[in-house]
Amino acid sequence: MPPEIAELLQTNSADALPALMEAIAQYLNSDRCFVYLRDPQTRLGRVPFCWTRNSEIPTVYDEDWKPEPESLADEDPMFAAALATKPSIFVEDVTTASPEVLNAQFERENFGHRALIHGHLCQDHQLWGVLQPCLMHEPRYWTDEERSTFSEMIEKITPLVVQYVEQYRKNPSEE
Repeated sequence: MPPEIAELLQTNSADALPALMEAIAQYLNSDRCFVYLRDPQTRLGRVPFCWTRNSEIPTVYDEDWKPEPESLADEDPMFAAALATKPSIFVEDVTTASPEVLNAQFERENFGHRALIHGHLCQDHQLWGVLQPCLMHEPRYWTDEERSTFSEMIEKITPLVVQYVEQYRKNPSEE
């Protein structure tokens, strides 16, 4: 694992999440890296951290906790896989990926990327978030080393994500 990522993970603090977005993107030479966080009990989610290579790359960010659309798992096979706590998905080219893996139109309309990793942050058979580094304009082959390192990172980031959600979650009854 790259030393700068290992160092951030050693803090065992959710405060490391913003810096981790940049460090992961730099390691994978990505254009953007964001994390979607969700409370598995309330199904409220938000995107509090996003790093982009430059200002021309669209930011994915939403500071407000919002209900997940009821149809999301039906529209997005990758999100359905994440909810089922299946392994992370490495997409080399959105334009040629199987429809069983992803909905190309959904990806185009909502994210605009060309290659991505859909990193499933799961604990106790529940989805707590999705970490998503991506490239915007070209396909990308993910090496075995990158896949292995990313999987290791996901394992170590998940407790930080759970910590963050538990600390900042919104209770729907408070509205």
